[in-house]
Amino acid sequence: MLPAPEVVEAALRSSRADEAIVIVTDAHEASLRWAGNSMTTNGSSVSRNWVVVSVFRDGPNAARVGSVSSTSVQAADIDAVVRASEEAARTAEPAKDAMPLLDSAAVDASAPDQRLPWDDAPGTTDITVFSDLARDLAVGFDEADALYGFAHHQVHSTWLGTSTGLRRRWVQPTGSVEINGKRGAGADLASAWVGAGTLDFTDIDTPGLLAELSRRLDWSKRRVDLPAGRYETLLPPSAVADLMIYLAWSMAGRGAHEGHTAFSRKGGTRIGERLTEIPLTLYSDPSAAGLEYRPFVATSSSSEQLSVFDNGLSAQRTDWVREGVIESLIYPRATAAEFGAPTTVPGENMLMTGGSEATLPEMIANTERGLLLTCLWYIREVDPATLLLTGLTRDGVYLVENGEVTAAVNNFRFNESPLDLLRRVSEAGRTEITLPREWKDWFTRTAMPALRIPDFHMSSVSKAT
Repeated sequence: MLPAPEVVEAALRSSRADEAIVIVTDAHEASLRWAGNSMTTNGSSVSRNWVVVSVFRDGPNAARVGSVSSTSVQAADIDAVVRASEEAARTAEPAKDAMPLLDSAAVDASAPDQRLPWDDAPGTTDITVFSDLARDLAVGFDEADALYGFAHHQVHSTWLGTSTGLRRRWVQPTGSVEINGKRGAGADLASAWVGAGTLDFTDIDTPGLLAELSRRLDWSKRRVDLPAGRYETLLPPSAVADLMIYLAWSMAGRGAHEGHTAFSRKGGTRIGERLTEIPLTLYSDPSAAGLEYRPFVATSSSSEQLSVFDNGLSAQRTDWVREGVIESLIYPRATAAEFGAPTTVPGENMLMTGGSEATLPEMIANTERGLLLTCLWYIREVDPATLLLTGLTRDGVYLVENGEVTAAVNNFRFNESPLDLLRRVSEAGRTEITLPREWKDWFTRTAMPALRIPDFHMSSVSKAT
């Protein structure tokens, strides 16, 4: 197999287009699965995906683009992929986001990826990364509860090269573990979930996760049925992350200017609008400790949030909400030029700060009566104009009375907008690194506080478990 940096250089040499972009990603993955207190499957894999983007210029800001990807590891296939990309570009419609390609002068020499040798081998992983996890899980398997779960580790190494001389490289580790515990049977079956994100599994506190799982199952000894309605609700960091991720996915500047998103207002956008008096800041930062991500754009296609012409553009910390005020939206360079806005790159992590130092147990202790909602599931958009979402609760909704969790309650369907939740939040706790439940397969790097919502809308009772 030809080394990835050689694929980049060979494809660029082969190109007959006015400009070309080549992105190669080598992926090493390992996984471990268990069910009913037994290890069931484990494995590892290695794969490559690479793409050639050809550009034919009709002017400085006018171009046609063709993009073709391949999983081949044969050097003999490079020319064919390049030719296919060029043919796609020749027959394409003019690109609406055409801009000059970036060159090496656009990269700060102090950028973290510039310390990585271009021709280094890809990062790797294998099932030995789960050694400590498997050992600690074995203790849990000896208990009465039935444990189910999945651990996944990926290391994606990306090389980006352009005909304008730009070269960037990054190695991105991403890991997660989820554990579902079940106790009892039939109508008395109780279920709870815990999870954690990680870079390398050395920081996973498996005994702590199992202890939290057991505590939640203990809360289910008593059951209470409640009707739909609005309840004071405590959202733990994981549930907050699931809601804020959807908010982040909805922050395209173009959609806001064109009037069809929740960030639109007559004559412009909602940038500058205050959402809450609590000084909450929602931001992305590629250098956030433990949540680092690739500090540059590497995309094979354009969208409202990304442009192929921005390949190699550096990602910086961006405050989406700053101290309670909407601060930024996502603008590729062409969109930023069109609307006179600053260029911003979508983040691959999401952090929220500005709350108190109160832990979730302390927030529970200060609750007279309300619900503790641990997991969200099957989140879908109902109305993009208000960012109204619907979804289900799962694996544990609990009743809090006089500062203590006193029972498990039935599941609900909810209808809420994360924007409205930020407007109505009455308390935010300590920020903690957390794993979202619903969006874990797409977005793992989050740090959120628990939130107290005085009137969270449980729109109907659900039979989900």
